[in-house]
Amino acid sequence: MYLSPGSCPGVYFPARKRLRIAAPTVFSGFEEKQTSIDVLPDECLFEILRRLPSGEERSACACVSKHWLNLLSSITRSEVNESVQDVEGEGFLSRSLEGKKATDLRLAAIAVGTSSRGGLGKLQIRGSGFDSKVTDAGLGAVAHGCPSLRVLSLWNLPAVSDMGLSEIARSCPMIEKLDLSRCPGITDNGLVAIAENCMNLSDLTIDSCSAVGNEGLRAIARRCINLRSISIRSCPRIGDQGVAFLLAQAGSYLTKVKLQMLNISGLSLAVIGHYGAAVTDLVLHGLQGVNEKGFWVMGNAKGLKKLKSLSVMSCLGMTDVGLEAVGNGCPDLKHVSLNKCLLVSGKGLVALAKSAVSLESLKLEECHRINQFGLMGFLMNCGSKLKAFSLANCLGISDFNSESSLPSPSCSSLRSLSIRCCPGFGDASLAFLGKFCHQLQDVELCGLNGVTDAGVRELLQSNNVGLVKVNLSECINVSDNTVSAISVCHGRTLESLNLDGCKNITDASLVTVAKNCYSVNDLDISNTLVSDHGIKALASSPNHLNLQVLSVGGCSAITDKSKACIQKLGRTLLGLNIQRCGRISSSTVDTLLENLWSVPVNPVTEFW
Repeated sequence: MYLSPGSCPGVYFPARKRLRIAAPTVFSGFEEKQTSIDVLPDECLFEILRRLPSGEERSACACVSKHWLNLLSSITRSEVNESVQDVEGEGFLSRSLEGKKATDLRLAAIAVGTSSRGGLGKLQIRGSGFDSKVTDAGLGAVAHGCPSLRVLSLWNLPAVSDMGLSEIARSCPMIEKLDLSRCPGITDNGLVAIAENCMNLSDLTIDSCSAVGNEGLRAIARRCINLRSISIRSCPRIGDQGVAFLLAQAGSYLTKVKLQMLNISGLSLAVIGHYGAAVTDLVLHGLQGVNEKGFWVMGNAKGLKKLKSLSVMSCLGMTDVGLEAVGNGCPDLKHVSLNKCLLVSGKGLVALAKSAVSLESLKLEECHRINQFGLMGFLMNCGSKLKAFSLANCLGISDFNSESSLPSPSCSSLRSLSIRCCPGFGDASLAFLGKFCHQLQDVELCGLNGVTDAGVRELLQSNNVGLVKVNLSECINVSDNTVSAISVCHGRTLESLNLDGCKNITDASLVTVAKNCYSVNDLDISNTLVSDHGIKALASSPNHLNLQVLSVGGCSAITDKSKACIQKLGRTLLGLNIQRCGRISSSTVDTLLENLWSVPVNPVTEFW
């Protein structure tokens, strides 16, 4: 018999527990597991993402997760739904990744993000060697998302192979410039893929790619008819077969050729001489296998009719005979640079001067067989078009005998003269140059201990036009008298004056510059005896100097007292160097940084 609690008052009934009713298993699972798009397989996500109506929305979705970013970066342009595909850019954007920032993830983000913002046109990736995080996957992402890519530079990427480069070649056919440097994983197969797909390639650089050989060059020569510039350096598998075939095939349209540190012989130079009809710029560096005959044949082949610029460095085959042949065979040659050509002497220079009638500039560096008589012979026989002459670290140069009578050279067109670190060059040599250098505008005399005020005066006293740039750095025997003469005679035209390391320069030089120079905008008085008084003279110049770059580094006599004057000069400054000025305090540096916020100040790094 069942009695309810209400029917029997006074009787105690304990409270009964509520029965638990277990829900079905399906219902329980529905409550615990939340719905998410992540449960969809990648194939479904791929189909959804490729149907997004615009590049902006694809970029927004790429920010959701790395997984979505990787999916989006794997979508090629042809896989985007044509009915909703937006019009992408034409490759206006440029991106650069270096060191630790160069990763596959960043490349994927660039590929997805740039498609709706103008399109990626230029990409530079500079890896960090064996620690590099860029692989073929990253290049694949770029290939899929950046079909407008025109310029690609891959530097120091050991994990990149032919697979990544081939993906780029197939998906980015508009590539015009390709730079491969220190990519050991790239072989001939990668270059073959480029040759077969990138018909617009016009500029190719291959540097220290140990697996690239002759077959890759042959493929480029056969297919890339728009190639205009080729640079090959330190590729041990490339030899005469590849270089000669390339130049024979493409010599009629190649304009710039640079061959450095290759295992080639005179055969390659002979082919250049015969077939290089379009070559205007030729660089030959470190070609130890090329002998004198190679240069001689190159010149006498008479095929380099359009050659305008020739640079030869560390080639023992470049001798007087080869230099004369080049001068005779290249009638339009205008610029010649010889560096570490140890067998070239003054005889070769004279022959070059007589044959290269269009020569406008000559640069000689570490050519120790050239002496002062060879220099004199060249200047006496060079044509009337020579405008620039540079001599650096030539130990065979000695000063002329001041008592001997020297003939006057016929060259009077020289505008730029640079003599650097030639220990034997002195006042008598400057006096000789002063006899015909009446049109000089740019003078650089650096590290010449034998040059004094008298020599500089002899060089400049007959100048008929105003000097624009003067560099006397490290000429320790030049004093305030030279600066005074330059300022008085050329103050209205002088724009740049460099006196770095001239130990005899004092405040008197700055006083005369402030008084006589109207156009100077670049002044370097580092490591001199200049003090606060000289800086004050500059700041109070009646000519209202328009200085843009001022360097007083290492001037220990400049103190905090110059702060106000430097601030006054700072109204026009774009660059200021106060490094190693030990008597300028850190508080003054902070004040200058605050007040001259637009000037890239070089702060004090040490006090002494």
